[in-house]
Amino acid sequence: MTATFEHIRPSACPACNAAPAAEHLAELPKDAALMLSLPGIHCAGCISGVERALLAVPGVREARVNLTLRRAAVQGSADLTAETLTAALARAGYEAHELDAGVLASTTADRQGRDLLMRLAVAFFAMMNVMLLSVAVWAGADGVTRDMMHWISAAIAIPAVIFSGRPFYVSAWGALRAWRLNMDVPITLAIVLAVGTSLYETIHSGHHAYFDAAIALCTFLLAGRYLDHRTRASARSAAQELTALEVPRAVRILDGREETVAVAELRVGDVVRVKPGGRIPVDGVVSDGQSEIDRSLMTGESLPAFAGQGTQVSAGEVNLTGPLTITVTAAGQDTVLHRIADLVAVAEAGRGNYTSLADQAAKLYAPGVHILSVVAAVGWYLYTQDLRIALNIAAAVLIITCPCALGLAVPAVTTAASGRLFRKGLLIKNGTALERLAEVDTVVFDKTGTLTNGAPKPLAPAHLTGDAARVALALAQGSAHPLSASLAQALSARGTRPAHVIDLAEVPGHGVQGMWQGRRVRLGRAAWVGATASTATASFLSLGDDAPIAIPFADSLRDGAAELVATLQAQGKRVILISGDTSAAVTRFAQEIGITEVTAEALPQDKAALVADLAGQGAKVLMVGDGLNDTAALAAAHVSISPASALDAARSASDMVLMGQSLAPIADAMRTATSARARIRENFTIATVYNVLAVPLAVAGLCSPLIAALAMSSSSITVGLNALRLK
Repeated sequence: MTATFEHIRPSACPACNAAPAAEHLAELPKDAALMLSLPGIHCAGCISGVERALLAVPGVREARVNLTLRRAAVQGSADLTAETLTAALARAGYEAHELDAGVLASTTADRQGRDLLMRLAVAFFAMMNVMLLSVAVWAGADGVTRDMMHWISAAIAIPAVIFSGRPFYVSAWGALRAWRLNMDVPITLAIVLAVGTSLYETIHSGHHAYFDAAIALCTFLLAGRYLDHRTRASARSAAQELTALEVPRAVRILDGREETVAVAELRVGDVVRVKPGGRIPVDGVVSDGQSEIDRSLMTGESLPAFAGQGTQVSAGEVNLTGPLTITVTAAGQDTVLHRIADLVAVAEAGRGNYTSLADQAAKLYAPGVHILSVVAAVGWYLYTQDLRIALNIAAAVLIITCPCALGLAVPAVTTAASGRLFRKGLLIKNGTALERLAEVDTVVFDKTGTLTNGAPKPLAPAHLTGDAARVALALAQGSAHPLSASLAQALSARGTRPAHVIDLAEVPGHGVQGMWQGRRVRLGRAAWVGATASTATASFLSLGDDAPIAIPFADSLRDGAAELVATLQAQGKRVILISGDTSAAVTRFAQEIGITEVTAEALPQDKAALVADLAGQGAKVLMVGDGLNDTAALAAAHVSISPASALDAARSASDMVLMGQSLAPIADAMRTATSARARIRENFTIATVYNVLAVPLAVAGLCSPLIAALAMSSSSITVGLNALRLK
């Protein structure tokens, strides 16, 4: 850097000295910061593999993978592009898509979770210390010693209660300002009364103070609140993920020159160029070039589609084999991809109207507790004319009826069930998912990537041997087509060695060709190699003038798929198959797996409409899907599940995620959901019986706030132990 700034001389003005350096630094290229989605990673080995592949790309200085979010953050030189990184990862065997880091920046921090955990830690620490001090009082400490213990307890409990209970106070105040009641209003009143009466007793050297009851109340309720938050913490907005998936930049052609611009700057009529391997940023029409388009994320089609002049393309599709020039017909918020995001947002909002069992109980509980407490306080004041006794009994009623057991009833069961299902390979993301899963009577499946593995594999015909196999391998290794990659992998696994093929060249939209022993050899579409097209998925190999050889492909059934469908049908569930694939392929697959209700060639809005129609008929729908075209339907369903290999947006829209390849955990999840709902109802019964027995004692003045706190704690522990039975 010394040589760079040799022209700078000492000056009496520091600003004059700094200005040339600042100007020079402003001209230096800025680092590129890119974010990639990695739908297929699942273990620590994937992390190291992805990071090694990224760090091997020239210009990459840092690459960090987040396994939980399935994302990679990459720092590098200014000329580094997402296309370069995704191509490098594809060669290493990892699927990757560019994400807009700016869209996701506001969602990465779990501030609410950290805040609840911090308040819970403070409350627990304070509760332990106050309980230790209370032991001395319970053991018979009297006079000055008792007063000192009470004052020390006050010094610990009051700041802790003020700090830890803030979530309840804010919620209660918000409800009261709107002239309504919620669960946090009696909680807040119980805490305030317990602290207030305890402070009054301490000031007047009373025998009893209930700081331990107040801080224990805070601790148990915060524990329930945090458990509930953790069950929801994994759920991210699917609409936001879809927005992040939109390509943030495009190459526009203006006056014969190429320039990289933000997609937001594109207008109808602009011309953009998309390189092979790149994601299409706009809706448009191909004006020049030939290629094949991967539409699986948008339509669910298992095979790439040919794209030539006049072909309609959509944002989010992937250009596979050749450069395309596209005339823009829609950009930004007008694209099909953005309309899908809008569908998802609407569907998510609709599903948010579901009222959980705990919320249903709270509607009756909150007003009942207030009425009971007021009646007890007024009755005892009229009877004794002693406000202190009346307030003590009111506090005891509020504490003994405080909804700790209700607050833990659902989170405790959900946490136990989540742990059980996680060990079996199913991650629960939404707190009410198990409740809703127990109500399901209709199951809708996507086909490609859900009931199948989503990657057609060659059926390895016996006649593809010797020179034919070696030439096929050489041609397949020279192509970026998904079928070629699958064929190359299968032949290499058989121990086949590639033939010496020269002049290899990929012909966009048709296949790959070369010269072998003086003969033209080709691997690709039927018409291109001179073969008769097949109704089944196939690629064709031609060796000079020899008759073309058909190489059939088939998408393999996902492990556990057939057994799951049979189990659901045996349980009396209605099972429906809906796919964007061709009618012939879907019908053939449905017959194989035993599903009679079938819808083929469905667009994303068709899938969402089917789920909405079923819901309108009163059905409780479980949607199982993996693609972008399934996202709106997943969000609209009563409950939804995606495999771990699904697109980020699909996983985000789902309530549960399958961590492994097998679909078997879904059947176990439905059984667990039924058991969990039964445990939740049992917990509500326990809480109700407890209140029926304890409330009359509190109203009769037979329970001090301390005894009320102990009774409340015992009911909470009982609820927790009952929830553990699920394990």
